[in-house]
Amino acid sequence: MKRTATANWAGTLVEGTGTLDVQSGAFSALPYTYKGRFVDESGKSGTNPEELIAAAHSGCFAMQLGHFLAENGTPATNLNIEAAVTLIPGTGITGSALTLVGTVPGIDNAKFQELAEKAKANCPVSKALGAIEVTLDARLA
Repeated sequence: MKRTATANWAGTLVEGTGTLDVQSGAFSALPYTYKGRFVDESGKSGTNPEELIAAAHSGCFAMQLGHFLAENGTPATNLNIEAAVTLIPGTGITGSALTLVGTVPGIDNAKFQELAEKAKANCPVSKALGAIEVTLDARLA
């Protein structure tokens, strides 16, 4: 299975502009800029590669954990996951911090923590991010 995305960029790093397209059509001609990546901490001036990595990581982790919880006989009512990807200019992407709040009827905290750690270790995006630190803060709602 392969998935594709396309980036188009014109201009210099600081003054240039680009667009991103994905195979599914979920977004097309999505703009991105230097300001959106390195300057605007609010995240309101457009997307950036790190935000898209965070989306991929949180989505993959949610699916993997959902699978493990169902296998355990305790399917989740809700899993809310935030992935915060850190970029240090001049250094690169240094980490992805997963924060999870789960509503999982019938599970105790120890088993929830065990399965959350297992999902973090086995999610394909976590594995792909092996060059950076991936952390997890998990709690039951």
